[in-house]
Amino acid sequence: MGFVGTSVVVGILVTAGMTPVVALAGLSAANTITVFDSLPGYLGIEQLSQKSNIYATQSDGTRVLLASFYDQDRVEVESDAISQFVKDAAVSGEDPRFFEHNGIDIQGTLRAVVSTMVNDSLQGGSSITQQYVKNVLVQKCEVIAEQEQSDLCYTAATEITVERKLREMRFAIAVEKKYDKVDILRQYLNITGFGGTVYGIEAAANHYFNTTASTVTLPQAASLVAIVNNPRKFQLDMPDSVTNGAANGYAANKMRRDYILGEMLAEKKISAAQYEGAVATVITPVITAPSTGCATSGANAYFCDYVVHALQTDPTFGEDEETRMLNFRRGGYDVYTTLDLDLQGAAVTTMNENVPKVSDVGDVGAVISSVQVGTGRVLAMTQNKDYSQDPAVLNSGANYTAINYNTDRAAGGSSGFQPGSTYKVFTLAEWLNEGHSLNERVDSARTSHWGAFQDSCRGPQRYPGWNPRNDSLRHTGSNYSALESTINSYNTGFLGMAKELDLCGIRKTAEAFDVHRADGDPLRQGASSVLGTNEVAPLTMAVAFAGIANDGVTCTPVVIDRIVAADGTELPVPQSECSASVEPAIAGAMAYAMQRVMSEGTARSSYYRTSPRVPMIGKTGTTGGAADTWMSGASTEVATVAGVVSVTGSLDQRSMYFDSGYAATARHRMWPDVMSVANAKYGGDDFVDASPSALRTVRAAVPDVRGLSMVEAQTTLESAGFTYADGGETAANQPEGTPIRSDPAAGTRAQLGSTVTVYSSTGVQPTFPDVVGMTEEEAQQALVDYDVQTQNQTTSDQTLVGTVISMSPPAGDTLPAGDSISIVIGRQ
Repeated sequence: MGFVGTSVVVGILVTAGMTPVVALAGLSAANTITVFDSLPGYLGIEQLSQKSNIYATQSDGTRVLLASFYDQDRVEVESDAISQFVKDAAVSGEDPRFFEHNGIDIQGTLRAVVSTMVNDSLQGGSSITQQYVKNVLVQKCEVIAEQEQSDLCYTAATEITVERKLREMRFAIAVEKKYDKVDILRQYLNITGFGGTVYGIEAAANHYFNTTASTVTLPQAASLVAIVNNPRKFQLDMPDSVTNGAANGYAANKMRRDYILGEMLAEKKISAAQYEGAVATVITPVITAPSTGCATSGANAYFCDYVVHALQTDPTFGEDEETRMLNFRRGGYDVYTTLDLDLQGAAVTTMNENVPKVSDVGDVGAVISSVQVGTGRVLAMTQNKDYSQDPAVLNSGANYTAINYNTDRAAGGSSGFQPGSTYKVFTLAEWLNEGHSLNERVDSARTSHWGAFQDSCRGPQRYPGWNPRNDSLRHTGSNYSALESTINSYNTGFLGMAKELDLCGIRKTAEAFDVHRADGDPLRQGASSVLGTNEVAPLTMAVAFAGIANDGVTCTPVVIDRIVAADGTELPVPQSECSASVEPAIAGAMAYAMQRVMSEGTARSSYYRTSPRVPMIGKTGTTGGAADTWMSGASTEVATVAGVVSVTGSLDQRSMYFDSGYAATARHRMWPDVMSVANAKYGGDDFVDASPSALRTVRAAVPDVRGLSMVEAQTTLESAGFTYADGGETAANQPEGTPIRSDPAAGTRAQLGSTVTVYSSTGVQPTFPDVVGMTEEEAQQALVDYDVQTQNQTTSDQTLVGTVISMSPPAGDTLPAGDSISIVIGRQ
């Protein structure tokens, strides 16, 4: 029976070997073997599953690999990138008649068929083309996302049956009709497995010998091809193997390698001298594990992780996150990112120098994010922790985390951190939007009775008993200007500004700068939010500050410049969306105030440590109890946020000390280090001019405080927007301690915020001296407490020239200080 069955197959094989067209077109008509009728007749050479790479680019254009992602570690290469040693070794060792047959090796297959019929088990004999076909069928199974379907497909592609063998034969014949031998051999070497996740000759050469498919030596080529025959038995990355390990010189692989070398010699592919030299060569693997996943990108891992999340949301790669990542891992894409390695290097270095990964005091975190102004390109991103997604690694130490502190929760980040006073810039923006001036003053006195804050979204809001103070207890002014409040970050000043604004409007202005909560919830808009209590991602604040520096146009963050597919075509990439947040003149007014923050305000430490300096804006922030501290700022080219945060709990950074200095001032050591590199590389221009209305001087009439108490006088003046000063006592016929006059005088229109000096009465009625006969200068000094009015009178008496001739009222009268006295001066 075996002989009869074999005879039938022999007829097919002879026909296939001699005339493949007849085998494909005539078999069904002859009805020789019906299994052929149900098989597809064509199998295309398709793109193979390849690893995708994420790169950064150096200033000189050199690309730097951050990480690779793959299901199969494969780099598909063209035929001219594969050494002839490899090609000859594959043909000699696997299919010596490859260039002679039409897809099926008749002699080898006949031997296998006879053995199969007699022994009832499928034997070898597959040609290179058939092996390629089998690999393609397996590859088709591995790209099926549904595991159960993938397993069924794999079983069908690898089951030991005559039907499967016949299917491979028909496909092999079809492939040979469609493609030439060079292409088939190339794809065979690209698709075949070399043990573990290593697929294709290029990846194998790199993995096992740290070289390329084009530069492998003869013995290396034979060793690599040897692995194909039985990867588990012959692979070279298990040095402890008893049968094929370092101790026995990788004996199993060497035996197969030397067999292949012998076949190459027999086929006259190498000389006897080459053969002898190759078999004498000791197998010395140089195992080079491929980069896989963001953990391999070291200090750049959190940026890499953000890129991966960006890819997962890119519809270019599929309809959902799982499909997108699967396609990315198999597609052979090269992703070129926005990361600036110069800025990133500075950020990583200063982070390591200034903030420890772990602190005995508590769970401390630190972040740095930099964004290019006008493009949204993320230039730097780092934090003080080591990256891992491996649960075992995460549990091994507090220095590890999978959470990116810089980004939103949806992008692999945390639920955010309170930005503190850096958030005040949005109240400043709304203040200017509503037509107020930087020089305009508000009631800034500390109080627990703020009254109602206007809120057009929810109605008036009250916060009884809420009594926030300024960071320093020394700052107790009651009528700060918007400029003063910005420069010195006065909480009560900004709350006074908010009282004259709309809380809902402040929230909408923040949203216009693309500010949002990191946890995805809507921004909160209570009065406390004015002081920065919304939890926001640091990258979000960097984007907002870049928007201020960009004349009020905010651009959403992007991390990918280019994506190149395996075939060299460029794919569309996510684009930054830019929109106007405020008018340029408003942004200019904000920049004017925020430049003053840098040069004379709370950000002086960062400003004067930055070199070179270009025009820069900034704002500091410290949350309650100094749990989080921030320095946020920008030039017209780069925006950077640096901060130290309490990851869990609430640390008091003012009582914490790092090796580099106080924890609360680490931001002022890190921010300048990054911006110094940014300024040197990108430069910076002047910011747009502020609108004249934003800088206008606001004047008002000085209130009349006469007859009040000095306390009442102070309250009246400060409530009107002036600064009060006590001028001391002077003689007057008013009750002791009561104001008798002010300078400027009541009714005078003076600049809001300017000082009004108030003089009080001694309670003693003054009499003024007789100044007749005195010189004009002597008379002025004697009547210093009065408003002296001078008149000139011509005289011929030379003794009267330059002296007081008369005075009114006359000497000895009583007159309140500050009243007018007229004196007449003799003149020629």
